Amino acid sequence: MITPKNILLLAIGIAIATTACNAAEPSQRDTLPAVETQSPNTNYKPAFKGQTRIGGVKTKTPVAITVINSSLKNPWGIHVLPDGRFLVTEKAGSMRILKASGEFDKQITGFPAVLFRGQGGLLDVTIDPDFAKNRMIYWAFAEQAEGGSLLAIAKGKLSADETRLEGVTVIYRATPAYKGTLQYGARIVFDKQGNLFISTGERSGNDIRMKAQDLSAAIGKIIHITKTGKAVPGGPFAGKANALPEVYAYGIRNPDGLAWNPVTGELWEAEFGPRGGDEINIIKPGRNFGWPVVTYGIEYSGEKVGDGIQQKEGVTQPIYYWDPTISPGGITFYTGNIAEWKNNLFVGGLSGSHIARLVIKNNKVVGEERLLRDRNERWRALVTGKDGALYGLTDSGKLYRIAKK
Repeated sequence: MITPKNILLLAIGIAIATTACNAAEPSQRDTLPAVETQSPNTNYKPAFKGQTRIGGVKTKTPVAITVINSSLKNPWGIHVLPDGRFLVTEKAGSMRILKASGEFDKQITGFPAVLFRGQGGLLDVTIDPDFAKNRMIYWAFAEQAEGGSLLAIAKGKLSADETRLEGVTVIYRATPAYKGTLQYGARIVFDKQGNLFISTGERSGNDIRMKAQDLSAAIGKIIHITKTGKAVPGGPFAGKANALPEVYAYGIRNPDGLAWNPVTGELWEAEFGPRGGDEINIIKPGRNFGWPVVTYGIEYSGEKVGDGIQQKEGVTQPIYYWDPTISPGGITFYTGNIAEWKNNLFVGGLSGSHIARLVIKNNKVVGEERLLRDRNERWRALVTGKDGALYGLTDSGKLYRIAKK
């Protein structure tokens, strides 16, 4: 029943709602412009709003930036040991332990031969979840093979004096081998069950990259294996004819970033596009991420990739992409003591020469910031230290500590 009192209450409610909406408008207008100011390589349209060139954000917390080591040689992978020290790989085939302060501590030997050529070498490194008990280290490296080279995954036990690896075994090889020396991937992360996820590149060549869509090939994939290198049972393609049972997801170009989202428990990946089309993806079992059929990038020559398709039924869209490219290296979800950075995704920009900070909400990027652009570094790998600081490894051989002042 409509009464004068009801009409009055309705009018008051509308006024309050209108006032609230108007009050929100200034904060919307205050959103910073997108951090990307260069023109894109294409006029391709994103699949959804916010998939690229999101509005900027700016860190308010004062931070101190310190180079704690500047003598590394072509560093590639970094992992934090339980005691806060760092395990670091160098592409030529060296692995070092650095003190938490950044100083050299131990040199580790005992590796199988590494193919140090092009983008190949000693790449990512991680430790067994039970490292405190079994002292097992796992690493990725480029290996010479019949027909060219391939990405291999090995494991070995760190000796009591921390100077060598014992019982070294190659547990997995991403076949087929290829004559080129580009785009191996590769990151390694353990899941909660103690199995490994491996990201593999598609090796770059026009004559090989379609293997990213081929389930009988291990390149251009996310691979799921046990500690002995066998396929984790029950994979999305287990039992499928002509499919490798260890394939977890496919259609990947060159994935140098792999990290667990601490909020959702999902596996996130970053990969290089060619000219444009760098991607951030959430990896789900059985998903096709499109390359080289679907991409927001173009060939280095300026031509379209394939038919120039950006969206296709059955192909999973990236959560976020960049055009022009930033060349995303390692990624990490920040879990340290800078509150406004908590659970933000940090992406090492190689050609972009900055660290991209991505604010995530409901599995979408809602803000982007570009940090340390003035350092002109190629950021290869990122990690949160035991002290709550963000650590960044650069191609120039530096280890940076980025911490709250």
